[in-house]
Amino acid sequence: MKLLENTNQRVIFFSITALGISSIITQVLVMREFLTLFSGNELVFGIILANWLLLTGIGSYLGKYVDRVKHKINLLVIIQILVALLPVAHIFVIRAMRTKFFLAGQLISLGEVFATSLILLLPYCLISGFLLTLFVVVYSKKGGSKQIGIVYFLDNIGDILGGLIFSFILIYLFTHFQSAYFILFLNLLAAIVVSMFFRKRVLYIITGLVVMFSITFLFAVNLDIVSTKMMFKGQELVLQKNSLYGSLVITRSEDQLNFFENGIPLFSTENTVNNEETVHYAMSQIGEAEKVLLVSGGVAGTTNEILKHPVKRVDYVELDPLVIELGKRYTTNLEDDRINLIIMDARLYIKKTKEKYDAVIIDLPDPSTAQINRFYTVEFFKEVKKIIKEDGVASISLSGSENYLNPETQRLNSALYNTLKAVFKNIIIIPGDKNFFIASDKELTYDIAGRLKEKNVSTQYVNEFYLSGKITQERVDYLMNSLIKTSINKDFKPISYYYHLLFWLKHFNTNYIFILILIIILLIILLFHIKPVPFAIFTTGFAASSLEVVILVGFQIIYGFVYHNIGLIITAFMLGLAIGSYYMNTNLGKRKLKNLVRIEFAIAIYAVILPFLLILFSRLAINQVIFSLTQIIIPILTIILAILV
Repeated sequence: MKLLENTNQRVIFFSITALGISSIITQVLVMREFLTLFSGNELVFGIILANWLLLTGIGSYLGKYVDRVKHKINLLVIIQILVALLPVAHIFVIRAMRTKFFLAGQLISLGEVFATSLILLLPYCLISGFLLTLFVVVYSKKGGSKQIGIVYFLDNIGDILGGLIFSFILIYLFTHFQSAYFILFLNLLAAIVVSMFFRKRVLYIITGLVVMFSITFLFAVNLDIVSTKMMFKGQELVLQKNSLYGSLVITRSEDQLNFFENGIPLFSTENTVNNEETVHYAMSQIGEAEKVLLVSGGVAGTTNEILKHPVKRVDYVELDPLVIELGKRYTTNLEDDRINLIIMDARLYIKKTKEKYDAVIIDLPDPSTAQINRFYTVEFFKEVKKIIKEDGVASISLSGSENYLNPETQRLNSALYNTLKAVFKNIIIIPGDKNFFIASDKELTYDIAGRLKEKNVSTQYVNEFYLSGKITQERVDYLMNSLIKTSINKDFKPISYYYHLLFWLKHFNTNYIFILILIIILLIILLFHIKPVPFAIFTTGFAASSLEVVILVGFQIIYGFVYHNIGLIITAFMLGLAIGSYYMNTNLGKRKLKNLVRIEFAIAIYAVILPFLLILFSRLAINQVIFSLTQIIIPILTIILAILV
């Protein structure tokens, strides 16, 4: 396949590649920013991805009217300038949305997620989709299916390069705005090259002025600081920094430091009540503790509470090294020599460690994402049980209420209780705004104040006076009697994740059943009004998008850090598309219908096999070598999926 037949095409080739590079980087940047804005889970990710594909498709469709344009090169340069500028604007507007259109702490509904992302993505997606069709016309004046295939192949090559650049360079060295400026200057360079070659003097001058303005603006205004301050209005911004695992922000409210990751509150320092409850409810149940495992939250000060007990060592596991680095910089909570810092995924550490602990304290948010849900499953609790001593305890918490559980909170707490009960003989629940679950095979007691007094542990809040009103027989009986029978929460049957989703959706007066029925009716209407071959193409695209989301969620469940790998997985998908595009372009016209039937059948088989492979990878992940290998295998699975479509 001869790609570059003349100089004109070589110039356009550079512009197409620049569009591909910028499209994939913009997609990943915008995805990460939206996840932070919406404190999002995988459902939010799916909605944003669907909007991106929908709008880009509409933009490509609108490109059919490009033949009516007389000066196509002029239009191409202007649109490429817009493609350069929009990513910077998108990131700024997304961050500004949080305080301009939503109240602080407000839960954002799925409808608002859909509408907001649709509106914000509309300019870039429509323009980039339109530009791709414009490239088809300009690059292949003679027309023909092969020339069209070449354009899409080159765009995919750009996508792959963009994904690799982001995943292996930009994410490590630059902020989101700096990455957006990389896109800006790349596309402006492409616009300058096209303007010079086609002798568009006015456009060349305009592009040069845009470059000069952009450079001046880059050095004059720190958009990262300005936009992050807007997101956390009313709080003093201490630091904003991106890591492999998320966007980490530290704010100050009086003497308290607040840590946020991807918009979700991780913990706050000086929150003595929470720290004492998290630690002493569990530690009061055991005698002389030697070793304690703490999963997250140590920077907040829980380590100090653990060290009030005569322990020899606290193993504190945190996934993100940046959290530890900033914890050391801004607090004194990690200075004691008895604290052993472990930087890795806590689930993997618990799977592979040979240590035995007196207590395992899990200090994590509710299971609002597939990543966090991994720490609420029966598989995880079985792993925890293997590393605690015979008389050891495990502790975990969940949103609750001291006096009343609504149906959603009731199901959520019941699922956790039933899941723990499937592993441990005894469970007690300490009621409150947070319900603390203590699990063990030994007898447990509600006499926490008495136990702490016996151990001579000094506390500010968790004492006889505080607990006498909190742990009453009436409250305990009400809570235990409120528990209902539910399914066990499992890695690949995440019922707690589902219940938390219902808990989230309950805050909004939206009839999602009606919306689902409406979508099904529309699909049925489409089935009866579309010809077989276009319908097969539609179902192939639908299956590809759905299976890509399944792969992302599966990756999140197994490894717990899809945030870093969004770019890599999307790049793998684009690589598969490029391979498939090249193959079909070179074999165009050969047994078209027969090939389509084979592809549809192969996708169906792929959809059946994929869940079993993900479960297998999850079970094999205990071994570090296999754990690393499967991180390579999953992108390969993504490539195979993309080749098929």
